[in-house]
Amino acid sequence: MEERILYLDCLSGISGDMTIGALLDLGLDREAFLSELKKVKVEGYRLKIEKNQKNGISGVDFDVIIETPGAVHGDAHDHHSHEHHTEDAHSHGHGEKIEEHHHRNLKDIETLIDESALEESVKNMSKEIFMHVAGAEAKIHDKPIEEVHFHEVGAIDSIVDIIGVAILIHQLNPDKIISSPLHIGTGFVTCAHGKIPVPAPATLEILKGIPVYSTGIRSELVTPTGAAIVKVLADEFTDTPLMEIESIGYGLGTKDLEITNVLRMMVGKKKV
Repeated sequence: MEERILYLDCLSGISGDMTIGALLDLGLDREAFLSELKKVKVEGYRLKIEKNQKNGISGVDFDVIIETPGAVHGDAHDHHSHEHHTEDAHSHGHGEKIEEHHHRNLKDIETLIDESALEESVKNMSKEIFMHVAGAEAKIHDKPIEEVHFHEVGAIDSIVDIIGVAILIHQLNPDKIISSPLHIGTGFVTCAHGKIPVPAPATLEILKGIPVYSTGIRSELVTPTGAAIVKVLADEFTDTPLMEIESIGYGLGTKDLEITNVLRMMVGKKKV
């Protein structure tokens, strides 16, 4: 009997965008992915899905680009940098604009997922990932989980990233998902609260129970969304398992670091 394994090689951390990029680069059906995503009633964004290169390695560059209200289609405000924490209600660098946006709490997001026509397993995985993010924010800010708000721009971003990952995992349907230990960054990142340490406190909270290491790279390598995704997806954390590799995918990050900012995935078979 053979087991089909999906291995996540988090050599440069993990984010929602990089996860979707790597899954699409494995050759999953892009059109099917997009039509499933349309089942979720969220507007105000467009997607960038491009084959690109990072340090000479080709992969898929996936980005959720938020359409600013009143913007001409061509000059949509691309807010995405991975340096911010999409999950923290206060952390977008939009200054006075924040209050113009509507905030969603966990219940709103769960309702949005439940009311969609997505597969049951996709709904459940999406809600579980969101629960980890909201739970970590609640712990950090010392408030009940139902009071954690996802700032509108961050909410759209997280919703697309998290549900998108769940859709693609359902499409791939591996028998087992294994991840490498997570490479986390260090240093500080600026948000509306001032300078906060990397990994962000919410990220670190989610990473409890997961093997992590740092090589001293001063950058946010693991985002809260990325941490929650890998926590829900991975059955175990080890170095590359014994398997016969069938396909490889690269999800490109947005950073120029001393290491290549990509998330690598491998699908392989193992005799059991």
